[in-house]
Amino acid sequence: MSELPLRSMDYPPALLQRVSSSPAATAELAARMAPELAAGDTLLLSGDLGSGKTHFARALIQARLAAFDAVEDVPSPSFTLVQTYHAGDLEIWHCDLYRLSGPDDVLELGLDDALSEAVCLIEWPERLNGIWPRDAVWLTFSTDPDAAEARLITLHAAEMTPLAERLMCHLEAL
Repeated sequence: MSELPLRSMDYPPALLQRVSSSPAATAELAARMAPELAAGDTLLLSGDLGSGKTHFARALIQARLAAFDAVEDVPSPSFTLVQTYHAGDLEIWHCDLYRLSGPDDVLELGLDDALSEAVCLIEWPERLNGIWPRDAVWLTFSTDPDAAEARLITLHAAEMTPLAERLMCHLEAL
């Protein structure tokens, strides 16, 4: 992965945290964020099993496809590792790295090229062992023990990038 514009770093700082009250609110957030993404943008989606990562990614992809009058089933890429979609001339990669053993396995997926040419939604980015695109935005999802449907969503970024700024305003609106 040395040819990628990546850097190794600790978990990036939290820039904003909000509570999504329900799966529908999480899907609405994803739909609002969808048009903000362009080729080369990466969202790293982290959280425990069942925390809402795939639900968020599915809603974002479906919203982006709907903008082009496209309707497509968006399954979890848990077993295929990668699912790709085309929204107009934009390619979207939805990746689940849970079953990978480390960042070297990513090369076999072709993710290195996709990071610069597509929108990448990457679940279980911890498998990259701290190596991801410099301007990636990390969204963490966690459950609320007091409200089963609610999710705490935190936006992390190494620095305030244009992508982080574009997405923060939508998270602030929750």
